[in-house]
Amino acid sequence: MKLRKITAVLAAALLTMTAMTACSGGAASSASSETPSSESSAASAESASSESTSSESASSEETTGGDMTGEITVLSREDGSGTRGAFIELFGIEQKNDAGEKEDMTTDDAQITNSTSVMMTTVQGNPKAIGYISLGSLDESVVKAVEIDGAAPTVENVKAGTYKVVRPFNIATKGEASEAAQDFINFIMSADGQKVVSENGYITVDDAAPAYAASGVSGKVVVGGSSSVTPVMEKLKEAYMALNPDVTVEVQQSDSTTGMTSAIDGAYDIGMASRELKDSELEAGLTPTVIAQDGIAVIVNKENTLTGLTSEQVLSIYTGETTDWSELP
Repeated sequence: MKLRKITAVLAAALLTMTAMTACSGGAASSASSETPSSESSAASAESASSESTSSESASSEETTGGDMTGEITVLSREDGSGTRGAFIELFGIEQKNDAGEKEDMTTDDAQITNSTSVMMTTVQGNPKAIGYISLGSLDESVVKAVEIDGAAPTVENVKAGTYKVVRPFNIATKGEASEAAQDFINFIMSADGQKVVSENGYITVDDAAPAYAASGVSGKVVVGGSSSVTPVMEKLKEAYMALNPDVTVEVQQSDSTTGMTSAIDGAYDIGMASRELKDSELEAGLTPTVIAQDGIAVIVNKENTLTGLTSEQVLSIYTGETTDWSELP
């Protein structure tokens, strides 16, 4: 009987030891399997923390660095604008299509402005905008003009030939001009008129022009067309009328194409164009006279830290190939 009890106690003890061993092994196995997962979570958290810090650092650098990012707001002038016509030609935005015809490849996403002043105020109000205007109309307290191919848009650089985005300011008449209109043209092309051109930031076309002599004419002269030519024409009008009180010169602002069409139709005595005349306009009987040279300035918002572009980059922006400021080197 005692032997049976001893045997039973030994068996129970053996079973208890086996169970404890099994539990111990299971716990060890569980701890072993949990360790990599815990380490992975910690590593993941550390990685996320590192990425967050890196992202915050990049954001901080972008802000302090002042480099412009975001979608470029492309601004262009309206169809018929002489400035637009010259701009797309000079930068190669006007290209021949499969039929061999010239086509304006300005991006369809471009926002259209209808005058020099509207272009400037629109760029002024949009940090991500880019546009173009007459160099003579540039107001650097409002917008910033950028270098093109390493040359700043200045009268000196235009004269030196280093700034090459240049076009003529033309006036045009059809047939024989009236006595008053011809006298006004004589004034514009005289030393007195060319001085007005120079004093207002444009490039003269005749530094050896003779002095103007008033002839006592009277009458009315209607001049109209390009919004780029209008500012200097207003100054020429003021100077001329001060010498000729019996002549009234009326300046109407529109665009180059309207200026030429209205001169052909006889609505304007003198048309203004900020480009070369088209063959069709010459064939219609217009006679052009270049009164000044003017650069075209590419402008951005004053908050933009960009200082210069290449001609290729301007082409890429205006044809829609480059759409974000961050894509520029």
